[in-house]
Amino acid sequence: MNDIQGSYNAAATDYHQVLKDYHRQDPFELGALEYFARLIDDGPVGDLGCGTGRITAYLAGQGLDVFGVDLTPGMIEVARQEYPELRFEVGSLYGLDLKDDELAAALAWYSLVHTPREDLPLVFAELYRVLRPGGVLIHGFKVGDGSRPLKQAYGHDLDLEVYMYDVADVAGLLARAGFAEVATLTRAALPGEKDAAQAAHIVRKPGTRLV
Repeated sequence: MNDIQGSYNAAATDYHQVLKDYHRQDPFELGALEYFARLIDDGPVGDLGCGTGRITAYLAGQGLDVFGVDLTPGMIEVARQEYPELRFEVGSLYGLDLKDDELAAALAWYSLVHTPREDLPLVFAELYRVLRPGGVLIHGFKVGDGSRPLKQAYGHDLDLEVYMYDVADVAGLLARAGFAEVATLTRAALPGEKDAAQAAHIVRKPGTRLV
């Protein structure tokens, strides 16, 4: 069974300590996020599946009006403790508590790694709904086929399934949701990484914002 909330509620504090500075260590992640940030017009940015808020805080430091949403209350509790100046809420990417066309940009930065491929169209449709015309989305993910169980990490026993996706397949799903491609970035696995290549799709909701 894939117990996302239970697993991350238990591991949230140690998860944050392990990953809080990861964007400073991986040029791929930092480069993708900087590229994404430069595409954003003024307006709210949703870090959707924000975990403990490390990327939310990074983007806020770039001057963006960003807030975080995550499924797991334990992750949100840590995020609020670590970054009290920022806004974090519990919520699901399957049904966000956001208005249509509300966001200037959104991130699903590795926040769908526990989502089966057959559910991706539902989530992409929801992300499309909450982005305003011209809004930008970045989706980071692990490249591969199928899934693997994750039973132990961050010093805790977990009950998770980690899904990998084909780059072209995800691009097709995003296109069918209505998005237009901006960029696709990939990198090979680093020495010691358990998973294969990493990828990020940056896409835009077509249209021009109406004032």
